[in-house]
Amino acid sequence: MNWPKIALVAFVCAAVAAGGGGCATRPAPPLDAAAAAAPAPGSVLRSLPLDRALDARILALDPERITEDDVRNTLAKGPTPRIMLLHGGIYPVHLAMISFGRFLVGMGYPENRIRDPGDASWSYSPYENSEHLAGIVAWQYERDGMPPMLIGHSQGGIQAVKILDELAGQFAKSIPVWNPLTDAPEGRVTIIDPFTGDERPVVGLTVSYASAVGAGGAALLLPNQWTMIGRLHKIPDTVVDFTGYLIALDLVAWTVAGSADASEFSANGSAHVRNVVLPAAYNHVTIPVVQALAGEAAVRDWLNAYRPDAPPQPPPPGEEGYAVLWAADVWYEVKKHWCLEAQKLVRVRMAAASSTLPQRPDGEKTTVGGTGGRPVTDGLK
Repeated sequence: MNWPKIALVAFVCAAVAAGGGGCATRPAPPLDAAAAAAPAPGSVLRSLPLDRALDARILALDPERITEDDVRNTLAKGPTPRIMLLHGGIYPVHLAMISFGRFLVGMGYPENRIRDPGDASWSYSPYENSEHLAGIVAWQYERDGMPPMLIGHSQGGIQAVKILDELAGQFAKSIPVWNPLTDAPEGRVTIIDPFTGDERPVVGLTVSYASAVGAGGAALLLPNQWTMIGRLHKIPDTVVDFTGYLIALDLVAWTVAGSADASEFSANGSAHVRNVVLPAAYNHVTIPVVQALAGEAAVRDWLNAYRPDAPPQPPPPGEEGYAVLWAADVWYEVKKHWCLEAQKLVRVRMAAASSTLPQRPDGEKTTVGGTGGRPVTDGLK
Protein backbone atom coordinates (compact mmCIF):
# COMPACT_ATOMS: atom_id res chain seq x y z
CA MET A 1 0.00 0.00 0.00
CA ASN A 2 1.44 3.41 -1.01
CA TRP A 3 1.10 5.45 2.17
CA PRO A 4 2.71 8.67 0.78
CA LYS A 5 0.10 8.84 -1.99
CA ILE A 6 -2.71 8.09 0.44
CA ALA A 7 -1.51 10.92 2.67
CA LEU A 8 -1.48 13.30 -0.27
CA VAL A 9 -4.97 12.33 -1.39
CA ALA A 10 -6.26 12.81 2.15
CA PHE A 11 -4.71 16.25 2.25
CA VAL A 12 -6.30 17.28 -1.05
CA CYS A 13 -9.69 16.03 0.12
CA ALA A 14 -9.40 18.04 3.31
CA ALA A 15 -8.56 21.16 1.32
CA VAL A 16 -11.52 20.69 -1.02
CA ALA A 17 -13.92 19.93 1.83
CA ALA A 18 -12.88 23.10 3.61
CA GLY A 19 -14.18 25.23 0.76
CA GLY A 20 -12.62 27.59 -1.71
CA GLY A 21 -12.27 30.98 -0.09
CA GLY A 22 -10.74 32.15 3.11
CA CYS A 23 -7.25 32.03 4.47
CA ALA A 24 -5.27 30.88 7.47
CA THR A 25 -4.49 33.93 9.55
CA ARG A 26 -1.88 34.14 12.25
CA PRO A 27 -3.13 34.08 15.84
CA ALA A 28 -2.68 37.24 17.87
CA PRO A 29 0.79 37.62 19.42
CA PRO A 30 1.14 36.98 23.17
CA LEU A 31 -0.21 39.87 25.21
CA ASP A 32 2.94 40.06 27.29
CA ALA A 33 5.29 40.25 24.29
CA ALA A 34 7.63 43.21 24.72
CA ALA A 35 9.31 45.06 21.90
CA ALA A 36 13.11 44.86 22.05
CA ALA A 37 14.92 48.15 21.72
CA ALA A 38 16.68 48.81 18.44
CA PRO A 39 20.22 47.39 18.64
CA ALA A 40 22.99 49.87 19.33
CA PRO A 41 25.61 50.28 16.59
CA GLY A 42 28.03 47.36 16.71
CA SER A 43 26.03 45.40 19.27
CA VAL A 44 25.13 42.56 16.88
CA LEU A 45 28.77 41.77 16.12
CA ARG A 46 29.77 42.12 19.79
CA SER A 47 26.99 39.77 20.87
CA LEU A 48 28.26 36.86 18.76
CA PRO A 49 30.16 34.36 20.92
CA LEU A 50 33.83 34.03 20.01
CA ASP A 51 34.48 30.36 19.24
CA ARG A 52 37.65 30.05 17.22
CA ALA A 53 37.22 26.36 16.44
CA LEU A 54 33.62 26.81 15.23
CA ASP A 55 34.54 29.93 13.25
CA ALA A 56 37.33 28.02 11.52
CA ARG A 57 34.97 25.18 10.63
CA ILE A 58 32.38 27.60 9.22
CA LEU A 59 34.96 29.39 7.09
CA ALA A 60 36.31 26.06 5.80
CA LEU A 61 32.92 24.97 4.42
CA ASP A 62 32.23 24.83 0.69
CA PRO A 63 28.76 26.45 0.32
CA GLU A 64 27.96 24.23 -2.66
CA ARG A 65 28.88 20.97 -0.92
CA ILE A 66 27.27 20.97 2.51
CA THR A 67 26.94 17.56 4.13
CA GLU A 68 24.55 16.49 6.88
CA ASP A 69 27.45 16.57 9.34
CA ASP A 70 28.25 20.14 8.23
CA VAL A 71 24.64 21.11 8.92
CA ARG A 72 24.22 19.51 12.31
CA ASN A 73 27.70 19.97 13.80
CA THR A 74 28.81 23.27 12.27
CA LEU A 75 26.13 25.47 10.71
CA ALA A 76 23.44 24.74 13.30
CA LYS A 77 25.86 25.72 16.07
CA GLY A 78 26.67 29.09 14.52
CA PRO A 79 24.78 32.15 13.27
CA THR A 80 21.64 31.15 11.36
CA PRO A 81 19.41 33.39 9.23
CA ARG A 82 15.67 33.28 9.77
CA ILE A 83 13.52 31.63 7.10
CA MET A 84 10.15 33.24 6.35
CA LEU A 85 7.78 30.67 4.86
CA LEU A 86 4.84 32.08 2.90
CA HIS A 87 1.89 29.74 2.43
CA GLY A 88 -0.87 29.70 -0.17
CA GLY A 89 -4.29 31.20 0.30
CA ILE A 90 -6.82 28.35 0.17
CA TYR A 91 -7.62 27.02 3.65
CA PRO A 92 -6.13 24.67 4.94
CA VAL A 93 -3.17 24.81 2.55
CA HIS A 94 -1.11 26.45 5.31
CA LEU A 95 -0.78 22.91 6.69
CA ALA A 96 1.31 22.04 3.63
CA MET A 97 3.84 24.74 4.56
CA ILE A 98 3.93 23.46 8.14
CA SER A 99 4.96 20.11 6.64
CA PHE A 100 7.75 21.83 4.73
CA GLY A 101 8.88 23.70 7.83
CA ARG A 102 9.09 20.42 9.71
CA PHE A 103 11.00 18.94 6.76
CA LEU A 104 13.61 21.68 7.17
CA VAL A 105 13.84 20.96 10.89
CA GLY A 106 14.21 17.24 10.16
CA MET A 107 17.09 18.06 7.83
CA GLY A 108 18.82 20.00 10.61
CA TYR A 109 17.58 23.60 10.39
CA PRO A 110 16.90 25.13 13.84
CA GLU A 111 13.14 25.31 14.42
CA ASN A 112 13.36 28.62 16.27
CA ARG A 113 14.84 30.19 13.14
CA ILE A 114 11.75 29.27 11.11
CA ARG A 115 8.79 29.93 13.40
CA ASP A 116 7.65 33.52 13.85
CA PRO A 117 9.38 35.14 16.87
CA GLY A 118 6.10 36.68 18.00
CA ASP A 119 3.43 33.99 17.83
CA ALA A 120 5.49 30.92 16.81
CA SER A 121 3.46 30.34 13.63
CA TRP A 122 5.23 28.39 10.91
CA SER A 123 4.34 30.60 7.97
CA TYR A 124 2.83 33.89 6.83
CA SER A 125 -0.40 34.38 4.89
CA PRO A 126 -0.57 35.97 1.42
CA TYR A 127 -3.38 38.11 2.82
CA GLU A 128 -1.03 39.83 5.26
CA ASN A 129 0.23 43.28 4.33
CA SER A 130 3.38 42.82 2.26
CA GLU A 131 4.74 46.14 3.56
CA HIS A 132 4.53 44.74 7.10
CA LEU A 133 6.40 41.62 6.04
CA ALA A 134 9.11 43.73 4.39
CA GLY A 135 9.34 45.63 7.68
CA ILE A 136 9.87 42.32 9.50
CA VAL A 137 12.70 41.49 7.08
CA ALA A 138 14.41 44.73 8.09
CA TRP A 139 13.72 44.19 11.82
CA GLN A 140 15.27 40.73 11.63
CA TYR A 141 18.31 41.84 9.62
CA GLU A 142 19.00 44.60 12.13
CA ARG A 143 19.15 42.03 14.96
CA ASP A 144 20.81 39.08 13.19
CA GLY A 145 23.22 40.63 10.74
CA MET A 146 21.63 38.26 8.20
CA PRO A 147 18.47 38.95 6.17
CA PRO A 148 15.76 36.27 6.23
CA MET A 149 15.31 33.86 3.34
CA LEU A 150 11.87 33.92 1.66
CA ILE A 151 10.20 30.69 0.46
CA GLY A 152 6.72 30.97 -1.03
CA HIS A 153 4.12 28.49 -2.29
CA SER A 154 1.25 29.40 -4.66
CA GLN A 155 -0.09 32.78 -3.50
CA GLY A 156 2.78 32.77 -1.02
CA GLY A 157 5.14 32.75 -3.99
CA ILE A 158 3.47 35.88 -5.30
CA GLN A 159 3.83 37.36 -1.82
CA ALA A 160 7.57 36.59 -1.82
CA VAL A 161 8.05 38.58 -5.02
CA LYS A 162 5.80 41.33 -3.66
CA ILE A 163 8.07 41.65 -0.61
CA LEU A 164 11.05 42.02 -2.93
CA ASP A 165 9.17 44.75 -4.81
CA GLU A 166 8.35 46.45 -1.50
CA LEU A 167 12.03 46.47 -0.56
CA ALA A 168 12.82 47.88 -4.02
CA GLY A 169 10.52 50.84 -3.35
CA GLN A 170 8.03 49.85 -6.06
CA PHE A 171 4.98 50.68 -3.93
CA ALA A 172 6.21 53.29 -1.43
CA LYS A 173 9.30 55.45 -0.92
CA SER A 174 9.63 54.37 2.71
CA ILE A 175 8.66 51.28 4.74
CA PRO A 176 8.13 51.23 8.52
CA VAL A 177 10.14 48.76 10.56
CA TRP A 178 7.64 46.13 11.73
CA ASN A 179 8.14 44.42 15.09
CA PRO A 180 6.91 40.78 14.99
CA LEU A 181 6.88 40.59 18.81
CA THR A 182 4.14 43.19 19.07
CA ASP A 183 2.86 42.86 15.48
CA ALA A 184 3.08 46.64 15.19
CA PRO A 185 5.28 49.27 13.52
CA GLU A 186 8.12 50.82 15.48
CA GLY A 187 7.56 54.36 14.25
CA ARG A 188 10.71 54.50 12.14
CA VAL A 189 11.58 53.77 8.53
CA THR A 190 15.31 53.21 9.06
CA ILE A 191 17.44 50.62 10.80
CA ILE A 192 20.97 50.53 12.21
CA ASP A 193 23.01 48.50 9.77
CA PRO A 194 24.62 45.70 11.81
CA PHE A 195 27.81 45.80 9.73
CA THR A 196 28.50 49.50 9.30
CA GLY A 197 26.69 50.89 12.36
CA ASP A 198 25.14 53.51 10.09
CA GLU A 199 21.47 54.39 9.85
CA ARG A 200 19.94 53.16 6.61
CA PRO A 201 16.42 52.99 5.14
CA VAL A 202 14.42 49.78 4.96
CA VAL A 203 13.90 50.42 1.25
CA GLY A 204 16.89 49.07 -0.63
CA LEU A 205 17.61 46.18 1.73
CA THR A 206 18.62 43.01 -0.14
CA VAL A 207 17.89 39.41 0.91
CA SER A 208 20.21 36.56 -0.05
CA TYR A 209 17.69 34.00 -1.31
CA ALA A 210 14.02 33.81 -2.27
CA SER A 211 11.95 31.29 -4.19
CA ALA A 212 8.42 30.72 -5.43
CA VAL A 213 6.67 27.53 -6.51
CA GLY A 214 3.31 27.47 -8.31
CA ALA A 215 3.04 31.28 -8.34
CA GLY A 216 0.77 33.10 -10.78
CA GLY A 217 -2.15 32.08 -12.92
CA ALA A 218 -5.59 32.24 -11.36
CA ALA A 219 -4.27 33.73 -8.11
CA LEU A 220 -3.43 36.99 -9.92
CA LEU A 221 -7.16 37.51 -10.48
CA LEU A 222 -7.70 37.90 -6.73
CA PRO A 223 -7.98 41.53 -5.53
CA ASN A 224 -5.08 41.20 -3.08
CA GLN A 225 -2.77 40.23 -5.97
CA TRP A 226 -3.84 42.75 -8.62
CA THR A 227 -0.76 44.90 -8.01
CA MET A 228 1.43 41.99 -9.17
CA ILE A 229 -0.17 41.65 -12.59
CA GLY A 230 2.54 42.37 -15.14
CA ARG A 231 5.32 42.45 -12.53
CA LEU A 232 5.28 39.00 -10.89
CA HIS A 233 7.89 37.48 -13.18
CA LYS A 234 10.30 40.45 -13.07
CA ILE A 235 12.66 40.02 -10.12
CA PRO A 236 14.20 43.21 -8.69
CA ASP A 237 17.71 43.74 -7.32
CA THR A 238 16.57 43.25 -3.72
CA VAL A 239 17.51 39.55 -3.85
CA VAL A 240 20.85 37.95 -4.69
CA ASP A 241 19.53 34.55 -5.82
CA PHE A 242 15.94 33.80 -6.83
CA THR A 243 14.52 30.47 -8.03
CA GLY A 244 11.15 30.12 -9.71
CA TYR A 245 9.69 26.61 -9.74
CA LEU A 246 7.18 25.77 -12.49
CA ILE A 247 5.15 22.57 -12.46
CA ALA A 248 5.04 21.27 -16.03
CA LEU A 249 1.26 20.83 -15.82
CA ASP A 250 -0.26 23.24 -13.32
CA LEU A 251 -3.83 24.27 -14.05
CA VAL A 252 -3.85 26.64 -11.05
CA ALA A 253 -0.69 28.57 -11.93
CA TRP A 254 -1.41 28.18 -15.65
CA THR A 255 1.79 26.43 -16.66
CA VAL A 256 1.72 23.69 -19.29
CA ALA A 257 4.63 21.65 -20.62
CA GLY A 258 6.07 23.29 -23.71
CA SER A 259 4.69 26.75 -22.92
CA ALA A 260 6.58 27.57 -19.73
CA ASP A 261 8.26 30.64 -21.22
CA ALA A 262 5.30 32.87 -20.38
CA SER A 263 5.59 31.85 -16.73
CA GLU A 264 9.36 32.03 -16.40
CA PHE A 265 11.01 34.57 -14.11
CA SER A 266 13.74 36.96 -15.19
CA ALA A 267 15.81 39.68 -13.56
CA ASN A 268 15.14 43.32 -14.26
CA GLY A 269 18.63 44.12 -12.95
CA SER A 270 21.46 42.24 -11.28
CA ALA A 271 19.59 39.46 -9.43
CA HIS A 272 20.60 35.92 -10.34
CA VAL A 273 17.40 34.14 -11.43
CA ARG A 274 16.90 30.43 -12.08
CA ASN A 275 13.83 28.68 -13.50
CA VAL A 276 13.29 25.03 -12.63
CA VAL A 277 10.58 22.97 -14.36
CA LEU A 278 9.19 20.26 -12.08
CA PRO A 279 7.45 17.04 -13.15
CA ALA A 280 3.83 17.36 -14.28
CA ALA A 281 2.87 14.71 -11.73
CA TYR A 282 3.51 17.13 -8.87
CA ASN A 283 0.32 18.45 -7.28
CA HIS A 284 -0.02 22.24 -7.01
CA VAL A 285 -1.73 22.12 -3.61
CA THR A 286 0.38 19.49 -1.87
CA ILE A 287 3.84 20.15 -3.25
CA PRO A 288 5.21 21.37 0.14
CA VAL A 289 4.01 18.21 1.93
CA VAL A 290 7.48 16.67 2.23
CA GLN A 291 8.03 16.29 5.99
CA ALA A 292 8.31 12.49 5.76
CA LEU A 293 11.32 12.70 3.41
CA ALA A 294 13.57 13.85 6.26
CA GLY A 295 12.72 10.74 8.27
CA GLU A 296 14.28 8.26 5.84
CA ALA A 297 18.08 8.00 6.08
CA ALA A 298 18.57 6.96 2.44
CA VAL A 299 16.34 9.75 1.13
CA ARG A 300 18.00 12.27 3.46
CA ASP A 301 21.43 11.24 2.13
CA TRP A 302 20.18 11.73 -1.43
CA LEU A 303 18.77 15.15 -0.58
CA ASN A 304 22.02 16.28 1.03
CA ALA A 305 24.06 15.06 -1.94
CA TYR A 306 21.83 16.80 -4.51
CA ARG A 307 23.37 19.55 -6.62
CA PRO A 308 21.48 21.36 -9.40
CA ASP A 309 24.55 21.50 -11.66
CA ALA A 310 25.35 17.78 -11.38
CA PRO A 311 23.92 14.99 -13.56
CA PRO A 312 20.59 14.00 -12.03
CA GLN A 313 20.59 10.83 -9.97
CA PRO A 314 17.36 8.85 -9.48
CA PRO A 315 15.92 9.35 -6.00
CA PRO A 316 16.01 6.28 -3.75
CA PRO A 317 12.90 4.15 -3.25
CA GLY A 318 10.40 5.39 -0.70
CA GLU A 319 9.80 8.92 -1.94
CA GLU A 320 6.95 8.15 -4.35
CA GLY A 321 4.15 10.67 -4.08
CA TYR A 322 6.37 13.47 -2.75
CA ALA A 323 7.85 16.45 -4.58
CA VAL A 324 11.37 15.25 -3.87
CA LEU A 325 13.10 17.26 -6.62
CA TRP A 326 11.57 20.51 -5.36
CA ALA A 327 12.52 19.65 -1.77
CA ALA A 328 16.08 18.81 -2.82
CA ASP A 329 16.59 21.98 -4.83
CA VAL A 330 15.21 24.28 -2.14
CA TRP A 331 17.23 22.51 0.57
CA TYR A 332 20.39 22.93 -1.55
CA GLU A 333 19.78 26.68 -1.85
CA VAL A 334 18.93 27.02 1.85
CA LYS A 335 22.17 25.28 2.88
CA LYS A 336 24.20 27.33 0.41
CA HIS A 337 22.92 30.70 1.57
CA TRP A 338 22.95 29.69 5.22
CA CYS A 339 26.66 28.96 4.81
CA LEU A 340 27.41 32.13 2.83
CA GLU A 341 25.62 34.37 5.33
CA ALA A 342 27.30 32.68 8.30
CA GLN A 343 30.73 33.00 6.69
CA LYS A 344 30.16 36.68 5.94
CA LEU A 345 29.10 37.38 9.53
CA VAL A 346 32.05 35.45 10.98
CA ARG A 347 34.53 37.31 8.76
CA VAL A 348 33.15 40.70 9.71
CA ARG A 349 33.03 39.82 13.41
CA MET A 350 36.63 38.56 13.29
CA ALA A 351 37.75 41.72 11.50
CA ALA A 352 35.99 43.89 14.07
CA ALA A 353 37.53 41.92 16.94
CA SER A 354 40.99 42.13 15.38
CA SER A 355 40.74 45.90 14.98
CA THR A 356 40.08 46.36 18.70
CA LEU A 357 42.70 43.93 20.05
CA PRO A 358 45.73 45.33 21.93
CA GLN A 359 48.94 45.72 20.00
CA ARG A 360 51.97 43.53 20.56
CA PRO A 361 55.29 45.14 21.47
CA ASP A 362 56.34 44.99 17.81
CA GLY A 363 53.35 47.14 16.89
CA GLU A 364 51.31 44.35 15.25
CA LYS A 365 47.80 43.55 16.44
CA THR A 366 47.11 40.13 17.91
CA THR A 367 45.22 38.02 15.36
CA VAL A 368 42.04 36.03 15.85
CA GLY A 369 40.98 32.61 14.56
CA GLY A 370 43.93 31.78 12.32
CA THR A 371 43.54 34.56 9.76
CA GLY A 372 47.24 35.35 9.91
CA GLY A 373 46.48 39.01 10.39
CA ARG A 374 45.09 39.34 6.88
CA PRO A 375 41.93 41.31 6.22
CA VAL A 376 38.86 39.11 6.51
CA THR A 377 36.53 40.97 4.19
CA ASP A 378 36.85 38.63 1.20
CA GLY A 379 33.50 38.15 -0.47
CA LEU A 380 31.72 40.99 1.27
CA LYS A 381 29.47 43.23 -0.72
